[in-house]
Amino acid sequence: MREYEVMYIIKPNFEDDKYAELIEKYNALIQNNGGEIISTEPWGKKRLSYEIEKLREGYYVLTRFNAGPELPQELERNFKIADEIMRYLIVKAGE
Repeated sequence: MREYEVMYIIKPNFEDDKYAELIEKYNALIQNNGGEIISTEPWGKKRLSYEIEKLREGYYVLTRFNAGPELPQELERNFKIADEIMRYLIVKAGE
């Protein structure tokens, strides 16, 4: 198993409860596919460098996890079809 980091930006037009629910949803996705969560850091709303979909801010979340090489592909597939996710980046930690 390798260590990965995923940073994703959630659209800013949700209530605080919805952010917690979405973070838990993606953490559960990682765990249900054989991954192990190391840490999850919700950074909160931050101003974007440039507009995305006419929005100027987003809710940032950083999650570190251990997983096999197939899990990041599944996570990416879910991010692509999720309407609430603006951007995401998955990288191997330490590289």
